[in-house]
Amino acid sequence: MSALRTGPAGPNATKSPQPHSVYLHVPFCAVRCAYCDFNTYAGLEALMPEYVSALCREVELVGASAPEKLLVHTVFLGGGTPSLLPVSAVKKILDAVNTAFELLPDCELTLEANPGTVDFEQLAGLRAAGINRISFGVQSANAHELQLLDRLHTFAQAQTAVHNARRAGFARLSLDVMFGLPYQTLPEWQHTLHAVLALNPDHLSVYALILEHGTPMQAAVTKGQLPLPDSDLAADMYEWASATLTQNGWVQYEISNWARPPTAPHSPTQECRHNLQYWRNLPYLGFGAGAHGFAGGARYSNALAPQAFIKRMRAARPSAFPASAACVQRTEVSAAVEMSDTMLMGMRLTHEGVSARNFESRFGTSLEAQFGAKLRALQARGLVDWTGERARITPGGRLLANMVFTEFI
Repeated sequence: MSALRTGPAGPNATKSPQPHSVYLHVPFCAVRCAYCDFNTYAGLEALMPEYVSALCREVELVGASAPEKLLVHTVFLGGGTPSLLPVSAVKKILDAVNTAFELLPDCELTLEANPGTVDFEQLAGLRAAGINRISFGVQSANAHELQLLDRLHTFAQAQTAVHNARRAGFARLSLDVMFGLPYQTLPEWQHTLHAVLALNPDHLSVYALILEHGTPMQAAVTKGQLPLPDSDLAADMYEWASATLTQNGWVQYEISNWARPPTAPHSPTQECRHNLQYWRNLPYLGFGAGAHGFAGGARYSNALAPQAFIKRMRAARPSAFPASAACVQRTEVSAAVEMSDTMLMGMRLTHEGVSARNFESRFGTSLEAQFGAKLRALQARGLVDWTGERARITPGGRLLANMVFTEFI
């Protein structure tokens, strides 16, 4: 069904020792949600055609600057609200990616969508264009909570969107939900999770609300217009969700993410392979306004404003890989920093954690030599399980994850 060209399978297909991931940022939203601090903008829809052209130009130039044609195994259109783009624009972006890079035969291509911005025809068009994984930001099944979050959709629209996505041929479907909201009770959270499970998704992202500085919701809490969410209640909500999902056969693979297990031996996993690339601290290319990337031994970030991004790309010429003319910051990553980042991100992986064998193969030094003392100290506090072969966060440590992460900064 995919319209994308992919490379041949088999051992001779590899042109690069490490497949990359591609992130494409679509910063447009109909309305900015009250809790959101992402690089998103409402009311700039008129910029979409020019922005898409600039995005494709950036993909083209970065692809051309790579030392060889890179293999890509995941593509992710995030935002913002990528589903605001017409299907023709999404196809144009995917065509640019497909020309600049070589997509593996089983490449995961995800698009984030607001349930209120898609209909069956659009979803069918996205599937035909090559998108094979859809992620809906449902957030809640309760109308008053959706209103509190400034979400434009209803839960009925989310139900319809899921139904239409299945009809359109999406075999991989993820839903996002939030807990720890102001005024939210445990029964209300339980209602949301049960209602979402009834939609039979393949993947769930279960996020605690974070009151980010500068957001309308954070300002309302600061002014006393909204109550500060109860952190103890939020912990109870998380533990209840974890137990409920486990009892229903779901597999937790990251602190906030669960996947259905494979339905048969050798069948595809439902984990988000794109996000696994981040959590394993492996290379990814970021394109678009405010996008970040990590490749070629460097981390980089692009200009935030869509207008600035468009202006920079309008007269762009090839730059040193992996950045483009839109780049405003580039930092070479030392081995020590890369090791620390690998630990910090890997501790999010609840089952996989960080393998001592993989660590030594990657860095030429042992996990014990670099972080053994810290891991033993965290283990003594019950936050990390360290066997000498693998380090991973404990169930109790998941509730205190930031205490674990800061040890590796």
